[in-house]
Amino acid sequence: MNNSRRRLLPPMGALASFVAAARHDSFSRAGEDVGLTQSAVSRQIAVLEDWLQLTLFERKGRRVALSRDGQAYMAAISPALDSIRAATAEALSRQSNLELNIATLPSFGMRWLAPRLPALATRHPELIINFAAKSFPFDFAGEDFDAAIHFGPADWPEATHDLLFHEEAIPVCAPSRLAQHPIENAESVLSWPLLVQSSRRDAWSRWLEAAGVDQPAPPPSGSFEHFLMLAQAAAAGSGLALIPRFLIEPELANGSLVSPLEIPLRTQEAYYLVLPKGRPISKSLCNFRAWLVAEASRSA
Repeated sequence: MNNSRRRLLPPMGALASFVAAARHDSFSRAGEDVGLTQSAVSRQIAVLEDWLQLTLFERKGRRVALSRDGQAYMAAISPALDSIRAATAEALSRQSNLELNIATLPSFGMRWLAPRLPALATRHPELIINFAAKSFPFDFAGEDFDAAIHFGPADWPEATHDLLFHEEAIPVCAPSRLAQHPIENAESVLSWPLLVQSSRRDAWSRWLEAAGVDQPAPPPSGSFEHFLMLAQAAAAGSGLALIPRFLIEPELANGSLVSPLEIPLRTQEAYYLVLPKGRPISKSLCNFRAWLVAEASRSA
């Protein structure tokens, strides 16, 4: 932009202060609008008046009012300001339609979802997705999320559920501890420290029942909120843990965790993509939803 054209565009800060002061007939209330003190607004107005070589306001004690020149200037720039607001709103709307906020279970997000995101970016490079860890259901009305990853029955209130897959949890431990304390059969588990994920404290009781052991599980020796914390504790030799197989494939592959018994725990609970009922589904959310369900189908 050459100097002559730049000279015709006043400083935007001064222009914003002028518009706010013209709307309120007050520099102090204008300051509340633009985030400045009354004196700072007064200085911005002075800058604009010097720029235009016009007196834009008549000062009447503590009150101010637009002068005739100020009224004419405000009337002339108002359509342009309205156009700027409309263009900005449209640009923000386009951006917000491309941006998603997704709540995910922490371990699921780290071990299953994150490694697949490059494929999502290749398929939908326009998407901007913000992921946040949420371990428990919440009220969509009180949270700024477009969707969530949920494990359990399909019982999230006021929501629709897209089935992703069921899981199979297996008993795992450190190979060094297993060498010292072999597990010959399901009953042998009862002599081990049993570790649990904090929202599934009855997992060992259910596993023992599925394995045909007619004895209750002892109290847990340790409880962990996240499965990856549980996996680290088991790998360190703290005890025996029941963990979904898909979450610990790296540890099983490198041998830091081993499964002493091929007796999985399968339940009717599953992973779901959950969307709030009654809310419009944007094209971006539709694309993410279709991609996620397809990925889950391939990995099931």
